[in-house]
Amino acid sequence: MRAAYYNRQGEARDVLAVGEVSTPQPGPGEVRVRIHVSGVNPTDIKARTGFSATMAFPRIIPHQDGAGIIDAVGDSVPESRLGERVWIFEAQYGRASGTAAEYAITLATNAVPLPRNVSFEVGASLGIPALTAHRCLFADGDIKGRRVLVHGGAGVVGTAAILLAKWAGAWVAATVLSDDHVAVAKAAGADLVINLLKEDVPAVIRSQTDSRGVDRIVDVNLKANLAIDMACLAQGGVVSSYATGQASDELSLPLLKAMVGGCVFRFVFIYNVPFEAKRDAIDAINACIASGAYVPKIGMQVPLDRIVEAHEALETGSVVGKVLVDIQ
Repeated sequence: MRAAYYNRQGEARDVLAVGEVSTPQPGPGEVRVRIHVSGVNPTDIKARTGFSATMAFPRIIPHQDGAGIIDAVGDSVPESRLGERVWIFEAQYGRASGTAAEYAITLATNAVPLPRNVSFEVGASLGIPALTAHRCLFADGDIKGRRVLVHGGAGVVGTAAILLAKWAGAWVAATVLSDDHVAVAKAAGADLVINLLKEDVPAVIRSQTDSRGVDRIVDVNLKANLAIDMACLAQGGVVSSYATGQASDELSLPLLKAMVGGCVFRFVFIYNVPFEAKRDAIDAINACIASGAYVPKIGMQVPLDRIVEAHEALETGSVVGKVLVDIQ
């Protein structure tokens, strides 16, 4: 089969190659998926560049997320799953091979039925972004009628959070870093979009919430946004942080202010979230996409031979929206 792979960590154009490799076979509890579309995530970039760890395998076929059709099943997996359209998450976690290939092996539980009315492009855009957004939003209870603030509302996880929060019945504000990003957050359904670099975010939030603040904050950069979050958070509110700029980043908290406000800080690393919570997230995500309410922005879509361009676009932030790689 054709696949993209790297044998050492480094810059995309220095280490990524596309070539023929052996077609894998599923083991017990696994399925093989004929990949149609592969999704690129920041964690794929970090794994390739050695952000926090060295290579765990001599050769890695990257990408955790994707979508396609099950064409083989291992022992203990019902044959009725053959031919099933699925979206995949964590395909390469703990494994050498992910979805940047014509075929990928994954646990049967990590190949989720994809509704017929949902494209492979949307399926490949779920995985890490949607699961992360769901955990940030719902780990502390239902958000119907709640007030939510999403930082980075034009980002992939940010738009996923807006889409899921609006589907769940929340009022959603989002911050962006440029006027060009305002339309992206609004298209996802944000009730209020604030330019983080031009506006006083706490003042706007207090004005729009009758000084009550927000109940949930989904934060892509807690280190930079801590003071804003503390000023925007309602009594007993939750800040969920899911990203960091450097593996060595640290944070100092104003403890008394956090205690008085009853603040909750939740840190989300989706790979370590219990599977029971992921199962709840999967059910909610599938209900959302089946309803037609989940429409992510696709920023770039290239064939497998141009995977280097996809990685570089995501790494440099030159594309707004999900970056996808067509496999078939």
